[in-house]
Amino acid sequence: MKVLVANRSEIACRVFQTAKAMGMQTVAIYTAADSEARHLTFADERIEVESYLSIEEIVRAAQKSGADLVHPGYGFLSERAPFVRALEKAGIGFVGPTPETMEALGEKISAKKVAEKANVPTLPWAKVSDLQSCLVESKKIGFPLLLKAAAGGGGKGMRRVDSEAELEEAAESAAAEAISSFGDGTLFIEKLLEKPRHIEVQVFGDGRGNGIHFYERECSLQRRHQKVWEEAPALFLSDELKEKIHQAAVSFVETIGYRNAGTVEFLVEGHHASNPEFYFLEMNTRLQVEHPVTESITGVDLVWEQLSLAKDPKNYQLPVVPESRGHSIEVRLYAEDPSQGFMPTPGTITQLVWPLGEGIRIDSGIEVGQTITTGFDPMLAKLIVSASNRDRAVSKMRETLKLLGIVGIGTNQAYLQAIADHPAVIEGKIDTEFLERELGSFDLNMNENQKSLLFQLDQQGWGVQLEKQSSSSFASPWRNHV
Repeated sequence: MKVLVANRSEIACRVFQTAKAMGMQTVAIYTAADSEARHLTFADERIEVESYLSIEEIVRAAQKSGADLVHPGYGFLSERAPFVRALEKAGIGFVGPTPETMEALGEKISAKKVAEKANVPTLPWAKVSDLQSCLVESKKIGFPLLLKAAAGGGGKGMRRVDSEAELEEAAESAAAEAISSFGDGTLFIEKLLEKPRHIEVQVFGDGRGNGIHFYERECSLQRRHQKVWEEAPALFLSDELKEKIHQAAVSFVETIGYRNAGTVEFLVEGHHASNPEFYFLEMNTRLQVEHPVTESITGVDLVWEQLSLAKDPKNYQLPVVPESRGHSIEVRLYAEDPSQGFMPTPGTITQLVWPLGEGIRIDSGIEVGQTITTGFDPMLAKLIVSASNRDRAVSKMRETLKLLGIVGIGTNQAYLQAIADHPAVIEGKIDTEFLERELGSFDLNMNENQKSLLFQLDQQGWGVQLEKQSSSSFASPWRNHV
């Protein structure tokens, strides 16, 4: 069995990691700008393409290599139904849901209708295509509210509106951005929760109407609607509320007959609510960036399950969900300078030290000598820590961030350290607006002292300098698959 990963950097490395552990042959794709990328060292074969977004080229690459399956990773073509249909036409399996499911859940209105059919709570909402209907529906829903692009996500076209006086300008701006980003200016209006929390459930469906969950994740620490810090399990939710959220997510999966891994996302009323309610937000029809924290608390390799289902869908049996254990936190390391408005920081990595130790996992797409450009997403790696409880996990994340060292490019390391050191984060009193609200109090200057101390860490046994690695030196941490 051979799998092609239609992606790059750390997620491509991650999928190759498990595919090799399963005894599968692996194929990497790359562009000219990525000819020295780290993910190429982990594949048995490599094929150059013009673009990671070219459906035709990637399908041809899969055919040329004789790949049986294509894993999309996340981003790029991972949620594009035409890509799945092109693979199916070529007789190649897709590691993910059906194109029909993608289309149904990729559009906010149809996803809301699925949620309502599954008896999953939703916030008051409406679809609007012009200013007049926007005014009418906004008055019905009430302010404050959110305007969103109906055809896409990632915060594109999203605007907060606190009063009718702000509506016209916000709607025109949101529609213009929606057209630019997705080619569709249709807007979606939804009641705005003040200081909510973002709770999501890792789900898995067999495509035959059966689904399971692998518990929930807390993803409330966000900047511009993009997650920065994720953890599992979620904070300060009663067992009763967790059970309701889990069952709602499974009901959603089973109602639509979902296949493979996905994430059902909810907004939960914040710490100000004595008896918080939860509401469906959306479903992501792919593996999430933050999947490692779920793997850490369950011992389940989600990519293993993805590939197993795609290899033999008729005979695949959903696993027994293990008991959740401990606490895990992930942060995203970016090539950007928070002290300069999070501007990109291209350059060549000249020195690199990863922290090592019990309960530390690094999912990385970089190595010494690699040049980072502005042509791709700025995420360099994910730092994941695990411990017996949250207090210890937060402490471990603080120490891990102190021991990380990268020279040659700027990163958001200081910003992540400031988050980990913040009293409210340590106490878990967070919401989706927290980072925007507290940003001014953070020390966003890069820590120059850390650069001079890089190799002292090595001598103390706290870190390891990484040179270029080959696939032969790469061992899966999931050998003991649950």
